[in-house]
Amino acid sequence: MNDHFFTEEHQYFRKTFRDFLQKEVAPYIETWEKTGTIDRFIWGKMGEMGYFGISYPEKYGGLALDYFYMVIFLEEMQRVNSGGFAAAMWAHTYLAMTHLNKEGNDAQKQKYLTPSITGEKIGCLCITEPFGGSDVSGMRTTAVKNGEYYSINGSKTFITNGVYSDYLVVAAKTKPELGNKGISIFVIDRNTPGVSATKLDKLGWRASDTGEIALDNVKIPLENLLGEENQGFAYIMQHFALERLVMGINAHARSEWALEYAIQYMKERTAFGQPISKFQALRHTLANLSTEVEVSKTFNYNVAKSLGEGKYVVKEATMSKLYATKVADEVAYQCLQMLGGYGYMEDYPMARLLRDSRLGPIGGGTSEILREIIAKMIIDGKTYKPAT
Repeated sequence: MNDHFFTEEHQYFRKTFRDFLQKEVAPYIETWEKTGTIDRFIWGKMGEMGYFGISYPEKYGGLALDYFYMVIFLEEMQRVNSGGFAAAMWAHTYLAMTHLNKEGNDAQKQKYLTPSITGEKIGCLCITEPFGGSDVSGMRTTAVKNGEYYSINGSKTFITNGVYSDYLVVAAKTKPELGNKGISIFVIDRNTPGVSATKLDKLGWRASDTGEIALDNVKIPLENLLGEENQGFAYIMQHFALERLVMGINAHARSEWALEYAIQYMKERTAFGQPISKFQALRHTLANLSTEVEVSKTFNYNVAKSLGEGKYVVKEATMSKLYATKVADEVAYQCLQMLGGYGYMEDYPMARLLRDSRLGPIGGGTSEILREIIAKMIIDGKTYKPAT
């Protein structure tokens, strides 16, 4: 049904990327899950193959391909069953690099975007703070202009790539008295004095380095401002649509993989003299789950198409994340149940998948916040406009 979204070139890319992941990534996943550190070499290999540049301009080393290459990039990474590895890759490519590409000037792109595409530099996006997650306007981090530099003070938390990245894209208030109209975006080198990070211990996404960032009188030159001063909130809101769609795509892809695994297991596992895939209760549960995943995937593809056409899809992307992550949690729970006791064992993939999936309804805007955003749009008639 969804084949009309993908060309032969797309399918060739899917095959080559899947082969790459199985050869270059899958053998290391267990180690990275245990150490919480993704070896640096894989960033270089991903960059060498052009995977970080599929959505970015050729001028900076990218491939400038359409959005469905991004969809494939996201979907295939879920098949290695490490939410942490996938998150590290897409947080670099579609969070940090998105701001560089959209708000950065040519000099900033040459310095940060080009080496990000090659995998020489790793980025992270720092918005969430210890005292406020989805409440972006309530952030406390400040950036005070003082002559030829900004002085930044504050803290960020739950930052993917927050410990081992080379640069940070940071939101801070340049005019706190203006609330959300006084936020700006900056790029900061990791080795800048005053920048420090603490690694966080998480339930899932174990392979990724999620960190709490402290910014203690960090001095950066004025040219490290991304875009216009005090326009940061508009930039953040504009890019939230992409982040939410990314998480929605991750969710439906994770669900598809879980169902594939569970169905194969059920065909091989016997009880009472027959494969458990023959038991009606289990069959109908899988039928329901597969239906929900297919609906989610089709909706996500249509949102991706609209986003690729330049449409402002904040409502649809918010719905994508809300629905797909809810379905993914149910799929993970039920697929683990299908495996019985083996589903609870770390030697089988469902325990990790269940943990990794649980972040879906939390990260990038909690489901509670997303429901309120949707309610404001469909009930109160609120409109969100792209940054000018």
